Amino acid sequence: LDVSMDTWNFFYTCLVSLWLHRFYIYFAVVFGISIWIMIQFTTTKTKKKGEKSNGNPTSEGAEDKLVNGYTTLQAKEVYVAGVKIFYGSQTGTAKRFAKGLAEAVISLSLPVEVISMGDYDPDDCLSEETTSRNICVFLVATYTDGQPTESAAWFCKWLEEAVNDFRFGKTYLKGLRYAVFGLGNSVYVDHYNTVGRNIDRWLWMLSASRIMTRAEGDCNVAQSKHGSIEADFEAWKVKFLSRLQALCRGEKKPCDGKCKKGKCKSPGKQSKESSDHQRGASEYRNTEAELFETSSEEEADAAEAGGTNSVVDVEDLGNIMSHMKKAKGEHELKEGDVGTSLTRENAGRKEEGEKREMITPALREALTKQGYKLIGSHSGVKLCRWTKSMLRGRGGCYKHTFYGIESHRCMEATPSLACANKCVFCWRHHTNPVGTEWRWKMDQPEVILQEAIENHQNMIKQFKGVSGVKADRFEEAMTAKHCALSLVGEPIMYPEINRFVKLLHQNSISSFLVTNAQFPDEIR
Repeated sequence: LDVSMDTWNFFYTCLVSLWLHRFYIYFAVVFGISIWIMIQFTTTKTKKKGEKSNGNPTSEGAEDKLVNGYTTLQAKEVYVAGVKIFYGSQTGTAKRFAKGLAEAVISLSLPVEVISMGDYDPDDCLSEETTSRNICVFLVATYTDGQPTESAAWFCKWLEEAVNDFRFGKTYLKGLRYAVFGLGNSVYVDHYNTVGRNIDRWLWMLSASRIMTRAEGDCNVAQSKHGSIEADFEAWKVKFLSRLQALCRGEKKPCDGKCKKGKCKSPGKQSKESSDHQRGASEYRNTEAELFETSSEEEADAAEAGGTNSVVDVEDLGNIMSHMKKAKGEHELKEGDVGTSLTRENAGRKEEGEKREMITPALREALTKQGYKLIGSHSGVKLCRWTKSMLRGRGGCYKHTFYGIESHRCMEATPSLACANKCVFCWRHHTNPVGTEWRWKMDQPEVILQEAIENHQNMIKQFKGVSGVKADRFEEAMTAKHCALSLVGEPIMYPEINRFVKLLHQNSISSFLVTNAQFPDEIR
């Protein structure tokens, strides 16, 4: 019993002592853990430095990761996933160059795809290249009168319309990386390599990124830089492959001597690529001031509801208006015309019975650039994007959803390019004349309808053979069954609007009128 009591007293004394000195024990434990953490941290850091100095490949972007007790190596970052080579060829030269370039790219162990522009639908696929990490190469020939080849015609038309359509936005192709090699003949000075230059400019305007300066091959041996177009291409190919390898290593664009960080290897020297970029910037700024316009009022509603690129801050309206006024003033001076302002135009026209045409040279240039087919002296027709969409078997606009109207059989037109207002929020950019009453020469509704149908059919014909267009819908689209009276201007300003609508109905064409109803008496 005495032994057991002594044992208990001993343990009791130890426990009391531990309790009384518990803070010292806590401090010792924390200190020991801190020392252990510092040792582990120092050891790991020293190990990583040793790996870097020894050139261990795992330090170049790959890291060790512990998964289920096993060490795995994370994949390196891929800077270039592959190369897509687009060609537009008439005689086969661009196609041959594309195949030769593909073989060279394959030798770099990169996936490559050669695509004819005629078999490619940019409306569906081109935006995917903004995130694919592919390099897109365009080998395009310029054909008769500066026009693209037959296979590249639709691609070029779509790209140009995308640039002029505010719904796509300025950053639609941001992230797409590209290079352009144009094929042309300098004998035709006015049209030399027009297509290559246009594609390069349009892609740049949609925020795609050039990986190198555009190059131009010349069929004219006397003027060719390297003696022949084949030699021009080979010289460009060497530069392209070198640039491609640099991109694969993750190298950034070569410094042009004007970087913000001031780490240029050759300060003060501007590369050709930089000067080309600046030319593109100046072209872009000039184009930005030009008057772009969309294809239908209903499309603007869709853009406002779901688009982000088309949103304009109210604070920017003042700058936009000043740009538009400046652009219009330059057009008026250039054409020697007073422009579209009715106040100035009518001030000098007091003589009774004298009426002018609504479409001035400046207005004709602006609307033609926006894709309008002008009719007579005050009307126009244009192809709606929903018409193009339904030709490919896709959805139509809200008129199809609500009223069963087939968009591919719908003709979008206006009998009056003039409007009674100049609303600051209008997406039409004020390219049209403004007036509160009709003061122009007037075309007969029969003439307007006939030319509208002819122009509409001619625009539909351009889709023959385009990738994705369904043959049955193409045939149906040649016969318009519906007319949307919208576009620029106020349709009911046309004095013969009632006769025009009756003519539509007599030709089995239903009508859909977009109006602000400012002149209700004109509609009976």
